[in-house]
Amino acid sequence: MVSGFFYVLQNGIFNFCISVRRRNNPTVPFKEHYQHLKNKNMSLEKEIMTAIKEAMKAKDQTALAALRAVKSEILLAKTSGTSEELTDEEEVKLVQKLVKQRKDSARIFSEQHREDLSEPELAQAAVLEQFLPEQMSEEEITKAVTAIIANTGALGMKDMGKVMGMANKELAGKADGRSISAAVKAQLT
Repeated sequence: MVSGFFYVLQNGIFNFCISVRRRNNPTVPFKEHYQHLKNKNMSLEKEIMTAIKEAMKAKDQTALAALRAVKSEILLAKTSGTSEELTDEEEVKLVQKLVKQRKDSARIFSEQHREDLSEPELAQAAVLEQFLPEQMSEEEITKAVTAIIANTGALGMKDMGKVMGMANKELAGKADGRSISAAVKAQLT
């Protein structure tokens, strides 16, 4: 059931979106269909194309919208970049950026008491998170940050930039910047 129309500002371009509400959890059928398709040797683009086909068969509009957004971003990155193919790190960063956008939008909608708009955003974020590597727990992040601090010899908050640079390189794709930053601040203070 279509519940509303709205425009989303994405990379400086307003994109027309249709908000879709479903009674049941919209990501369950997609997850069930997608799990058997996941292949470590496939590039993200091929995985996305396969998942789009499965979402079309399952008539899962939420998953389809999220997957089409990833496909669009991949095509934009390919045409604007210097190389034809994206590296795995670039693909992970791209999906992380889209997940972050969805979660930020959902948070803003929730603050404005617009649950009808935040639910599809969270559902799309859940679909996109399936294409990310397994995220590290807080304990694992803390251990990794402690090791990085020991390697760099950081003594206080003045060395936070150096530690964050190393941590972001080492933990890229495995943890989001907010949790890394929180762990670094806790360790350095």
